[in-house]
Amino acid sequence: MFDVNWRGLLLPLAYLAVLVGTFMTFSTVYRKRKAVRSANLAPWFGPHLQRNIYLSLLHMEPEEGSEKAPKVPDSVIRAALLRRAVEDIHRIIQIRTAKAACSSLLQRGSVGDDLWQRFQRAEKEMEDELRDVVMEANALVPGWGQVIFQSANEIAANKLLRDRLDEIEARTEQDKEWWEKRRASIKQDFMKELDAESEKAQAKAGSEDEPVLVDTDTPSATPSGASKKKKGKK
Repeated sequence: MFDVNWRGLLLPLAYLAVLVGTFMTFSTVYRKRKAVRSANLAPWFGPHLQRNIYLSLLHMEPEEGSEKAPKVPDSVIRAALLRRAVEDIHRIIQIRTAKAACSSLLQRGSVGDDLWQRFQRAEKEMEDELRDVVMEANALVPGWGQVIFQSANEIAANKLLRDRLDEIEARTEQDKEWWEKRRASIKQDFMKELDAESEKAQAKAGSEDEPVLVDTDTPSATPSGASKKKKGKK
């Protein structure tokens, strides 16, 4: 058997214990600071108004002086849940659109980790939100959770189309005014070109109609044949 020199191992073991303790302390403090900083980050989306309305209708409190809360019709609650699902569809579209851009910017170093943490937290919150909506839908109407987002997607697409049509109709008057101004400008330029061509034509015609001056003092040359005939007559 070999004798172990515990005194010689005491210093390395103490150094290792201190190193492990320091690492554990640093890791714990870092995780706590990261959690606090993540909790203080601004949310990716604003308040979910449709969800708050649905929860308010679902958990209606009794009025003062009344023991029972007012009964909310089931159709109103289902409509509120459907509006909540429509808002979730809009937010899902925004997350899918921003995910590729945020990932690319993060790889390039154009944005910090805070933005990516905000995005990941929003993505996780949306997953929980979708799961909650499905559960609420199945609780109201059995099997509704399987088709509620399909209906919400159709409503969102129709709303987007209506907004686009309203935008086009709102721009119709502006485009009409712009075209009227453009047409007036084109007409004015065209009339200027016609006036310029007319002036050029009048100037050219005037130069052709000018009289040709003939010098009457210069004796006219008599043809040789005519002079010979006159001599013969004599």
